[in-house]
Amino acid sequence: MDNPYIIKTTGLSYHYSKGAQTLFDINVNVGRGSIYGFLGPNGSGKTTTLSLLLGLLNNRQGDIEIFGQHLHSNRVEILKKIGSLIETPSLYGHLTAKENLEVYRSVYNAPKARIDDVLKVVGLEDSGKKTVKKFSLGMKQRLAIALALLPNPELLILDEPSNGLDPAGIIELRELIKKLNKTYGMTILISSHLLGEVEKMVSHVGIIFKGKMLFQGTLSELHLYQQKGSRLFIKTSDNETAYGLLQEHHPELAGDTVSVAFNDINQVAAINRTLTEHDLDVYLLHPKANDLEQLFIDLTSAQS
Repeated sequence: MDNPYIIKTTGLSYHYSKGAQTLFDINVNVGRGSIYGFLGPNGSGKTTTLSLLLGLLNNRQGDIEIFGQHLHSNRVEILKKIGSLIETPSLYGHLTAKENLEVYRSVYNAPKARIDDVLKVVGLEDSGKKTVKKFSLGMKQRLAIALALLPNPELLILDEPSNGLDPAGIIELRELIKKLNKTYGMTILISSHLLGEVEKMVSHVGIIFKGKMLFQGTLSELHLYQQKGSRLFIKTSDNETAYGLLQEHHPELAGDTVSVAFNDINQVAAINRTLTEHDLDVYLLHPKANDLEQLFIDLTSAQS
């Protein structure tokens, strides 16, 4: 049976040469065929982790397996099947998109036809003789991804690819990542601090803060985790009576509303029935779940 994880780290820790530790016991599990969002603020350890996965850093402890093989003993074979974009892409401004790809084609030992293929995938097939220095930031980012796609990788690793993009560029990037995953079956690991944006494209999430993993699981599991902090805001004809009726839901009085904890929409209906069965008029039922931003604040605040 195939290993379900394309990436699996065990007890991954990292020290800079001066001895400062930046990663603590990181266990990342990226399933085959998934889009894994690696989330955290700047300086949380995302780039360090991705650099370790690509064998760009030493001084590590723990184990890294990629494609079911140990990185330290199979590095060259593993890296042949990975495309990556870490930090600022290396592009030549005076060259066209095709010319940039031709520079790197021999490095990846890719056939010449692959250039037209990847330009079409990223939507730059009509860029013609336009030089890269005249590209928008979104076009440059798509060209950088085209470079990463030259070896036709099974795994694509992208570090903060949305940085600096305008809303239109972010949407283009999101659709490209979903296309690569769905159409070409590519497993994608994408790091970002844009929590709300990542939620729109990933299937799995890992949240890192100050070098420690705070959460890892499917997007559905993350949503369930979010609901732990969800509140239902209620306004009735008698809020004090409502407060007394809803003690099991940990009610709070705030101005002219009562707020209670709830787990799902069925519980909202049950709360409403309780109130109406006691002859209360219900003027407002407003469920408010934690969004990813608030969840991240809650998780990181607990670690500060």
